[in-house]
Amino acid sequence: MIEHLSRQRAALFVVDIQERLVPAMPEAAYAQVIKNSTILIQAAKTLGLPIVVSQQYPKGLGTTVPQIEEALAGAKELHRFDKLEFSAEAAPGFAALAPKLARAQWIVCGMETHVCVYQTLRGLVARGYQAHVAADAVASRTKANWKIGLELAARTGAIVTSTEVCVFDLLERAGSDEFKLLSKVIH
Repeated sequence: MIEHLSRQRAALFVVDIQERLVPAMPEAAYAQVIKNSTILIQAAKTLGLPIVVSQQYPKGLGTTVPQIEEALAGAKELHRFDKLEFSAEAAPGFAALAPKLARAQWIVCGMETHVCVYQTLRGLVARGYQAHVAADAVASRTKANWKIGLELAARTGAIVTSTEVCVFDLLERAGSDEFKLLSKVIH
């Protein structure tokens, strides 16, 4: 059974949305990753979820793209680490951070679906976390690899979902100030 996402139990994991990966992405796929990752970041900020941002070998791949950095501005609980491991979950930075955050649910967005995102999801599930991947907030250089990455993630036990499913699951109900703010961001 899939438990609903809970603002007390969930965190957002932004995996490797970096400058030098961008030119390799199909333009429409990259635009969708930016749009939907920004929505997930806004939801996390609004609802008080911790946000974890990883960067794969920034010396070679550059830093987190400006649009994501802009979205992250003002986050109350923001954690960052650089890594060489493809799986962000396997990186020493995450190993040091995870026990302090004490979150059981992870919402994952980022690049590339079939490499760092998939391996991160696989590791999160292996550790016993409930891992959600927003399929519309991840990308690969090819659509085939994007699809394979999502299929492999699902086989490991990760939950393939969407940005809107995550946001509305976390909100639980309409009518609140949080709902009004986030529904404007989504539409």
